[in-house]
Amino acid sequence: MHLEPWQRPVTYAAIGATQAKDLMEFPPAGYRPIERRVRIGHGEARFTWAWTTTMSWGIQRLSGFVVDVLDSPREVVELSYRPVSFDASGEPVEPAAVGAPAETMFGPDGMAFAAPGDTALLRIPFGPFRVTAPARVVYVLDEPDRKGFAYGTLPGHPENGEEALIVERDADDSVWLRITAFSRPANWFFWLGYPVLRLSQEFYTRRYERALTGPIS
Repeated sequence: MHLEPWQRPVTYAAIGATQAKDLMEFPPAGYRPIERRVRIGHGEARFTWAWTTTMSWGIQRLSGFVVDVLDSPREVVELSYRPVSFDASGEPVEPAAVGAPAETMFGPDGMAFAAPGDTALLRIPFGPFRVTAPARVVYVLDEPDRKGFAYGTLPGHPENGEEALIVERDADDSVWLRITAFSRPANWFFWLGYPVLRLSQEFYTRRYERALTGPIS
């Protein structure tokens, strides 16, 4: 039976595990975790540009991906879980909710912000080819000084796992990008090419790290 991309479940069980404080010590069984935190600038303008660019899939597009966000039935997005957000002292700033945002928000280039339940096709350059990697937004983080989202892999992605891209602002007004992920090859074919897959992942992770350090547009 043919399923539309929005009907397909993610290909791993530990949904949301990129939020775990001990991910690097205790990743989901069989998965390789990574965590990077790189400084991308300073000040309110950099923070605002960085998180709005991130929320509109700008890191991926600035790294050479083509991103196509697919239409999903409204009820799918409306019934997606939105986690509690917290302020710097750990106090909740909004209740956990189920539902779409009251209005769609857009990034600097006019692309809509990612929302829980969104399904996207990421077309990733790989030599002379582009590998299509379907993904689903599994949570959005919207705190005063931490904003971003995580997406999980769907069938057809070369890997199984989850990746979170979070822009953070420290007390000294420095701005950072935190990349947290866990992954493993999706099937035997990609296990055969695992060394190449890891090199490719490292290559694009470094592109991610540089994507938000350029001029503010």
